[in-house]
Amino acid sequence: MNRVLAIEFSRVTEAAALSAFSWIGRGNKHAADDVAVKAMRLVLNQIAINGEIIIGEGEIDEAPMLYIGERVGLLYSKEADITIAVDPIDGTRMTAMGQADAISVLAAGGKNSFLKAPDMYMEKLVVGGVEKGIIDLNLPLSENIKRIAKKKNKVFSQLTIAILAKPRHQQVIEEMQQLGLRVMMIPDGDVAAAVQCCLPNSEIDIMYGIGGAPEGVVAAAAVRALGGDMQARLILRDKVKGDTPENVELAQQEANRCKQMNVPVNRVLKLEELVRDDNIIFSATGITSGSLLKGVKRSGDLATTETLLIRGRSQTVRKIETMHYLSKKDPQLVSLM
Repeated sequence: MNRVLAIEFSRVTEAAALSAFSWIGRGNKHAADDVAVKAMRLVLNQIAINGEIIIGEGEIDEAPMLYIGERVGLLYSKEADITIAVDPIDGTRMTAMGQADAISVLAAGGKNSFLKAPDMYMEKLVVGGVEKGIIDLNLPLSENIKRIAKKKNKVFSQLTIAILAKPRHQQVIEEMQQLGLRVMMIPDGDVAAAVQCCLPNSEIDIMYGIGGAPEGVVAAAAVRALGGDMQARLILRDKVKGDTPENVELAQQEANRCKQMNVPVNRVLKLEELVRDDNIIFSATGITSGSLLKGVKRSGDLATTETLLIRGRSQTVRKIETMHYLSKKDPQLVSLM
């Protein structure tokens, strides 16, 4: 994955972020996601690659989402050379509500770089490079916290953990607060928090929670490229959302898809199973401003974006501020903005 291709992929997340900008604070997360998906697909299909969406927002019958197995790029042959994990908007509700830290994200690698999994729930635990090799998702979270505190030479009150603010995490949140940790409760979108665990001088030490598998694989690419550590576990819907008839039926569909894709459910996956090599590119562009990236700024025909671009093989981390003169862009793309 060379530098030229890295810049091309940064254009993809920039396009998605620019398109989502018009829907910030308008209360319609589906409309925001729709234009971001269309923009991402449009730019991906302008790049000279032979690519395949390996993990995305749904299955083929859920198009126009960027579905698992969708082929993208100007080049095409029987077998894709590049696999891509995407989340056009990590934090659709945050975008709709005008909240911080909504981003557009993408990870790209070789044909065998990423875990292949359905769009389902995933439990995740992320730490930085200092704690690499000491976490174990098979153990209680409190035991992992003890290990992390010892390795970082910190007391619990000096640790910050980011957790999705969902009812399913309420018990965990209370447990962490009782231990004395500072808990950063994020409304949606856990990729930004996972990335921050691995950046120097970050205020976040740990990210934990049950969220989406696509976001998990994308986050794992950044974590590996930055030298951090992560473990994850795929969980069926009825175990997360309750065993209603609808959830049980959907869980059975997820189990069937996992079997077809030869991916285990309820087994801890190490970082090396989520992302199998370092030849990867991670790109994230801010939609709304937050602790990781500045959001889109627009005045008439001029828009500005900030993108975090990481190359795994060289462990190169760039923050790119780009000025976009929209009148010079593809009219089809501008129509989505």
